[in-house]
Amino acid sequence: MQKTLLAASAALLLAVSPAVSPAFAQQKSVKIGFVSTFSGPVASIGDDMRNAFELALDHMGRKMGGLPVEVIYEDDTLKPEVGKQKAEKLVESDKVDFVSGFIWSNVVYASYKPIVDAKTFLVIANAGETRLAGENCSPFIFSTAWTNDQNPIAVADYMNQKGVKSVYLIGPNYAAGKENLAGFKSAFKGQVIGEDYTTWPSQLDFSAELAKAKASKAEAVYMFYPGAAGVQFLNQYAQAGLKGSIPLYTTFSIDSLSLPRQKDAALGVISALQWAADLPNDANKKFVDDFKKKFGSEPSFYAAQSYDAAMLIGSAVAGVKGNLSDKAAVQKALEKADFKSVRGDFKFGSNHYPTQNFYMQEVVKVGDNYTQKTIATAEKNVPNPHAAKCSMK
Repeated sequence: MQKTLLAASAALLLAVSPAVSPAFAQQKSVKIGFVSTFSGPVASIGDDMRNAFELALDHMGRKMGGLPVEVIYEDDTLKPEVGKQKAEKLVESDKVDFVSGFIWSNVVYASYKPIVDAKTFLVIANAGETRLAGENCSPFIFSTAWTNDQNPIAVADYMNQKGVKSVYLIGPNYAAGKENLAGFKSAFKGQVIGEDYTTWPSQLDFSAELAKAKASKAEAVYMFYPGAAGVQFLNQYAQAGLKGSIPLYTTFSIDSLSLPRQKDAALGVISALQWAADLPNDANKKFVDDFKKKFGSEPSFYAAQSYDAAMLIGSAVAGVKGNLSDKAAVQKALEKADFKSVRGDFKFGSNHYPTQNFYMQEVVKVGDNYTQKTIATAEKNVPNPHAAKCSMK
């Protein structure tokens, strides 16, 4: 009798288990970990990224695919080892469904492996580490930004069109700095007269490098310094008497966060970005207007990419109707990128990096405000150059 009852119980469990398992697997919320720098001299970048991510959540009604959203923000303190620790915490303890954010290439490169090893999707909102688009790509890695060499290639192409024959290069001595200047050199057709790599992030005095650039007699200077270093460089460039005598070109050194501190020193400086505040599409107009209303300032490109990152994640969750346990389906939904991007049409290449336009922007003054005005489209529908190295294993 007892055996009969046990057999009947086992049969009953087997019979009901298919019906109840979906209930146990039902997603109750979407958990997102967001790693950025929220302290120190570049905290304004992290804050801008967080503000834009929160604005995107507002625009989605604070839900994705009908599920409430929980975002856990973590400060990497600009240190790769801290970024890795935060990434491990998010996937191992917090059990997040997605990780996003990341400003710095060296931080994201130190942090990506525990994320993808846990089969958690990483949506990079800024850091342009080239290996993650190439030989270290993964089905679990997506980017709403670029790689470090793409924007400088656009600047070099623009300078080639303008007939610039010689240039002096200056940038920080870390992964992004080296990749940025290497990208420029790969496309510039003129002569690179000299190049300097400075200590990152501690060096903020560029007088020695500026003196060498001036003595080189180069027709132009190209530099890359994000955050506070970019502010210092432009101000020192003007103080050294180079502004007005040697044209300055740059990437990622001028944005809505730095312009209030660079002011006249930035006027006339030309840079390249894949997004601009004056792009005329409806999604961008709403993003810029609502960001200004909520936070009292124009959004930076860091903010624009973070906004797109949130909207991309939201589109994927909606695409799988909240069933985030089906990783293959989530990947396909992310690849589809079914959302309205602030840069207009948005599509991924085979390595999960965008195929996109790059715009040349010049700093102008409108009334008492400084802003960047789009003056040309340097490149159209450019695929990421590292896709050929990506095998998506």
